[in-house]
Amino acid sequence: MSRLFMFEKPLGMRDTLPELFDRKRMVRASIEKEMERWGYRFIETPTLEYYETVGSASAILDQQLFKLLDQQGHTLVLRPDMTTPIARIAASRLLKKDMPIRLAYAANVFRAQQREGGRPAEFEQIGVECIGDCTISADAEGIALIISSLQEAGLEDFKLSVGHIGFAHTFFLKILGTEERVEALKRFLYEKNYVGYREHVNGLALSSIDKQRLLAFLKLRGGIEIIELAISLLENDEGKEDVLQLQQLFEMMVDYGLEEKVKFDLTLVSHMSYYTGILFEVYAGKVGFPIASGGRYDQLLQKFGKQAGATGFAIRIDRLLEALGDDIESSAVSCIFFSPERRKEAFQYAQEQRKLGKKVVLQDINGVMDIDNCSNQYEDITFLVGNAGRETGI
Repeated sequence: MSRLFMFEKPLGMRDTLPELFDRKRMVRASIEKEMERWGYRFIETPTLEYYETVGSASAILDQQLFKLLDQQGHTLVLRPDMTTPIARIAASRLLKKDMPIRLAYAANVFRAQQREGGRPAEFEQIGVECIGDCTISADAEGIALIISSLQEAGLEDFKLSVGHIGFAHTFFLKILGTEERVEALKRFLYEKNYVGYREHVNGLALSSIDKQRLLAFLKLRGGIEIIELAISLLENDEGKEDVLQLQQLFEMMVDYGLEEKVKFDLTLVSHMSYYTGILFEVYAGKVGFPIASGGRYDQLLQKFGKQAGATGFAIRIDRLLEALGDDIESSAVSCIFFSPERRKEAFQYAQEQRKLGKKVVLQDINGVMDIDNCSNQYEDITFLVGNAGRETGI
């Protein structure tokens, strides 16, 4: 093991400096307010969970879990996602009545990364979970809310793709026959490796008709017109109900007035194995990964002894900030430079400004070596020095 440098951080961990922290806080606050306006209530869960409960129920790969032991010898994990801990809480404490609950969260999650991956091992998510509602209306609400939340954060240029993991799984299983072969093919879709997908299909021991159906599957991307194409690929209408769910979803998005924001991509699959139905991803700008994703997971709560349908989504704050670029303006900070004889006046003036909602820094002028360089950090500068009157500059 090599010796660590003095300022080295654990693999995948990052510092958040003041400017980025302010931008994160502003974006988070705008999204939180929007979620609350839709009736979602915020919740917190422990950073540490038991491996045998949340860790094993999570869809995150075992090698990505941060594990440690408590004093009793139990294996703990740093929470790898928020959906599973919230499912635990809902199943044990909240779902006492047969009525949907709407929960929201803003929290850091932890996933161990390989050294060559370059991805963060700790990152912040903000999201919602609607638990106890099996209707397509709940899926439509989630998609409408994520669109509204991103717009409230200042993002307008983004694409939302909707798929159905149930349809894809049924379609592949009917042709390929085994779960193992289905998973091998889905891996190409998850990696967006469409060339590899075609090569893999052409190498399978299948009839030419079945190969053509699998290759035509890649065309199931676009608007409402792909619904008929998807149905035409089915055998004995197995999977038709899933496709009709997407048609129903689109009709609801029309009612929301958001149909232009939604595109279908039935090739969409996820590494999160608990998804069972409609799922979606959001891409924006030049960000190479989804800035948000979500979907229906009707079987996850069974792992905690409760039968209930659920759907939700999570927004990656770091990727959203990358998509927003420089569009976020930090609130201005003013500085009052004062000399000792005018200290009281400076303190009083600063308090007056703060009560007006302004951000104010008080700086003893004797504590500054380079006043010009120091002044460049602030939007407004006020000097209360000596016996002269107040001087303001920028």
